[in-house]
Amino acid sequence: MNNKFKKPLIFTLIMLPFAAVGSYFAILMSLSSINNAELNEAIAQIGSIETVVLLSMIQPVLLTLGCAFFGYILSEKIGLMRSFKFSTKPLCAALITALLGGALFSLDAWTFGKWIDEVGKSYEGAGSFDLTEWIASVIYGGIVEEVLMRLFLMSLLAFIMWKLFYKKENSPPSKALITANIVSALLFAAGHLPSTLLTFGTLTPLLLLRCFLLNGAFGLIFGYFYRKHGIQYSMLLHMLFHIVSRSIWMIAL
Repeated sequence: MNNKFKKPLIFTLIMLPFAAVGSYFAILMSLSSINNAELNEAIAQIGSIETVVLLSMIQPVLLTLGCAFFGYILSEKIGLMRSFKFSTKPLCAALITALLGGALFSLDAWTFGKWIDEVGKSYEGAGSFDLTEWIASVIYGGIVEEVLMRLFLMSLLAFIMWKLFYKKENSPPSKALITANIVSALLFAAGHLPSTLLTFGTLTPLLLLRCFLLNGAFGLIFGYFYRKHGIQYSMLLHMLFHIVSRSIWMIAL
């Protein structure tokens, strides 16, 4: 095996169970919001709900593995791949940011949840523990989305800008990395528009603002931690955001 592909391949294999588990529970969660008639029609055509789920998993799992492999290579090329260990100072910063950010994220229930009837209704039952939603948000959101949006997309954007505009530099300058973070955060927010439409059945200006404010702003924070400390910190931070916000909803709602 070529040594330059050994580490990316090992990382990809490590990501495989997370991609499979995260995708499985994310699909289960999305199926719960699909019209029963449409779901029953799909089951009738394919054979069983298990087959529907397994077939639906193929694309996100393969996409995650591809992004893990090439994202690792790109991250090394632009100098953002760090040793997979946690140091005290950035770990403390991540934990504090997670507590504050998760608390701010949870305020969605008392802000947009009050301003938009559909959002308020989506929080009905948020005070109870739903294992599917927890695993989907923590594993798929915290790990898979960081592989897709930060490790791969942000790294790719930074690499392209480096080669197009700063090729005389030995590595991508900070402005290229910051721009890549902003663009990937906006695309991360835009990627939540289909689920927003599926959940609420419409895309009003206020729903668009909510989608880009919540996902875009926090995407910038995840990208910052990736750029400064490594992908493991953005993953940890993203997972903790969901854990903190869901814990607050369980207690307060």
